[in-house]
Amino acid sequence: MRLGKNLSLIATLPILFLLESCASSPKQLLPIYGEKKVEKGDTVYHTISNFSLTNQYGEMVNGKSMANKICVANFFFATCQSICPAMSTNLVEVQKEFEKDTTVLIISHSVNPLHDTVEVLMNYANTYGAVKNKWHFLTGEKKQIYDLAKYSYLVNAIEDDGTPEGFLHSELLLLVDGKGRIRGLYDGTDIAEVKKLIDAIHLLKKEAN
Repeated sequence: MRLGKNLSLIATLPILFLLESCASSPKQLLPIYGEKKVEKGDTVYHTISNFSLTNQYGEMVNGKSMANKICVANFFFATCQSICPAMSTNLVEVQKEFEKDTTVLIISHSVNPLHDTVEVLMNYANTYGAVKNKWHFLTGEKKQIYDLAKYSYLVNAIEDDGTPEGFLHSELLLLVDGKGRIRGLYDGTDIAEVKKLIDAIHLLKKEAN
């Protein structure tokens, strides 16, 4: 009888160890991009600066619109025939996945705001079935947009770069958390990368809970 009890105890040890390991394992966290500094003993991370731009409905979108929201941001222009159609097509998949989730937004900034008026952006948004209050196409002051790209999102946005289309901008989709921190960078022209982005959004939602 004693041997039987010992064998029973030994048999349960792996299960107990597994349960303890699962209970004590830390959450999987996404990285935080950009410079960080320590102020009064606390780590302060790089965040997206405040802005004020206009979407395809003529509505103002600003930093407050992004507060406590998970945002996927990118840069494009309506007449782009190189990487922009692929990026926008792949962002449709992101919209489908989170269409009913009010905590997730898509923010597409035009790098050619002089051409990309509210009307132009509305036509572009309709081409990709953008849902109101889910996917914002933004225009506004060119300097503000370019400064946002360079200093906040840490990506390229250059006019008259010598390319046939006249603009250079990043193909990256940037994942931004509810605190305005960059948590992921994904190639928007690669559907496999976009699927990784979708998984990362789900992970970020769990992190916030």
